[in-house]
This record gives sequence, C-alpha cells and structure tokens, in this order.
Amino acid sequence: MEIALLQTDIAWGDKKVNLEQVEQLMNQHLGAQLYVLPEMFATGFMVGEGVAVEPVGGDVHRWMVQKATQKGCAIAGSVAVEENGRLYNRFYFVTPDGATWHYDKRHLFTYAGEDKRYTKGEDRVVVRYGGLRFLLQVCYDLRFPVFSRNRGDYDVAIYVANWPTARLFAWQTLLRARAIENQCFVLGVNRVGNDPANAYSGGTVALDPQGQTLAECRANEVDVARATLSLEALEQLRRSFPVMRDGDVFIL
Repeated sequence: MEIALLQTDIAWGDKKVNLEQVEQLMNQHLGAQLYVLPEMFATGFMVGEGVAVEPVGGDVHRWMVQKATQKGCAIAGSVAVEENGRLYNRFYFVTPDGATWHYDKRHLFTYAGEDKRYTKGEDRVVVRYGGLRFLLQVCYDLRFPVFSRNRGDYDVAIYVANWPTARLFAWQTLLRARAIENQCFVLGVNRVGNDPANAYSGGTVALDPQGQTLAECRANEVDVARATLSLEALEQLRRSFPVMRDGDVFIL
C-alpha cells in the first residue's frame, strides 16, 4: 500500500487555512491510498478556553469524506468533537467509499489539562483497509505500550500527534520501540510550527517492523513523506522471526 504522511504547520483555530493547506499537499502528492494528518489537524491542539470543536458529522468530518471519495483514497487524522455534551479527541479514519471509523483518544494529556476538557475513550479500534489492519492511536497514547500491544490483530499502528520539540527524543524513541516490540509498521505523524504553548519541529516518520526508517519528513518544514507498506514482507518477517508467538498472554 502506498501511504503519504502530511507534516503540516497548523494555523491556530483556523479551519479554513488548515484544510486548504492539507488539500494543497494532497494535490502535490497524488496517488497515495492513505493520507495521514496530525492530531487536531484543522485547529491545533486546543485544550483551554475557547476550544474549537464540531458536532458529530461536522465541517471537518464532511471535508474528509468529500476528499476521500473524490480522490479515491483514505484520509486519517484527529478532530475535536462534541457528542452528547462531552468533548472527544476523535481520530477519524475515512475510506474511499465515505465510510468512517473513529477512535476516541484514551490517554488524555493531563500535563496540559486535556483531561479537564475532554472525555477519554474506552475502546481499542482496528480498521481494515486495503488488505492491512490499522490500529488507531493519538499522541500521548504512545507512552502506554500495554494498550497498544499487538495481539495479532493489527499490521500498522498509526500515531497522530502534536508532540513538542522539547520532548521530541521521546517521540522518536517510543515510535521505534512500538514498531519493534509489536512487529508492525508504525506511522508517526507530527506537526511543525508554533501554538500558544509550544514549538514543534516534526519528526514525522514511517517505520518498518524492525524500527528502520522507510520515509521521513524534513525537520521544521511542511513536508510529505511517502512509503510503501508490504503485507507480504511483514508476514515473512513474522514467520521467520516469530517474536509475537513467544509473548505473554494477558487480558486488558
């Protein structure tokens, strides 16, 4: 599968500007079967007063459905959503036929007060698309390996984030750890630029199941990284080096 990871500079709270930027990058890098966008790609990571949220089926989600169907691709990224009076950091995965799966971020970033505004999700979500199985994860989830432990139920883990430069080493290290320990491809998509709280330098990368880099974006630049994910190569590795079969059995 051909994938494209979009490392954007998110304009604070400006959906129009951010969606235009994403569409321009997609048009410059046509032909991917899956485009992955950062966490809260349409607004920035908003957790304080004046959070820019949308209802279920709101403007950003409709835009994702429209572009996915027009371009014949899947689009993935997180959006701040209000449902039944509660806010969720919701990771949407939209397929070319307009179907939508979603995962609500489980591990809320208490250090920034995300837990005071948002409700944590409870369900682990794996999406089947194009012959691959994708585990959906958001930013801070990366620090909690038990929740993302591969139970033989996914091939690719996607982490979308607004991960600050100050902690970039942790981002880079943990992404590789998740790939190696779970024998899976890992797609880590971060942003660049600044918001009122932090500076961001990117670190967007596609990793193979041994933690090696398949493709990466340039630091501190709006950029797109493209890679090919081969299920055949993944299955061959799992057969020849059966780490997952030797793992511990547990129930979460």
